[in-house]
Amino acid sequence: MIKLFSLKQQKKDESGQSPSTSKRVSAAQLRITKDINELNLPKTCQTEFPDPDDLLNFKLIICPDEGYYRGGRFVFSFKVGSSYPHEPPKVKCDTMVYHPNIDLEGNVCLNILREDWKPVLTINSIVYGLQYLFLEPNPEDPLNKEAAEVLQHNRRQFEQNVNKSLRGGYVGTVYFERCAK
Repeated sequence: MIKLFSLKQQKKDESGQSPSTSKRVSAAQLRITKDINELNLPKTCQTEFPDPDDLLNFKLIICPDEGYYRGGRFVFSFKVGSSYPHEPPKVKCDTMVYHPNIDLEGNVCLNILREDWKPVLTINSIVYGLQYLFLEPNPEDPLNKEAAEVLQHNRRQFEQNVNKSLRGGYVGTVYFERCAK
């Protein structure tokens, strides 16, 4: 084993490369490359890579075709840290949305982005989890308590509030930019 290492070192020395100047690919970069290559996006989702050389930062766009949020367009930012897959990526909703599980700052309440994260989960798992939040908002684990309360006690009012927010307008004292297609 030592001979193998010294041979590798000798070849690097001959090529003029020091170990510190050769570009290393991190475990996070290897894993995210694998995850992205294996992505199986539903027809309602697409990804955007603002910098094609940076797979650790990208956008996911979800356009639900059913449920309360049908016709909306919601953009999420993914920031994959160096400890991925041992820690989940940071996911924020860039689109202000009236939703029990997404607060007005874009924080997302999804169990696999917190306490239920496991290294075997992939970006695909998160995509499907986010999509599910739009199909079945969960008022039992809210970040937006007001929206959760309306959903629990008055579904018709909740639907009207969601429609107002999608078209652009005020829900209570909060103004929502239009996000309907």
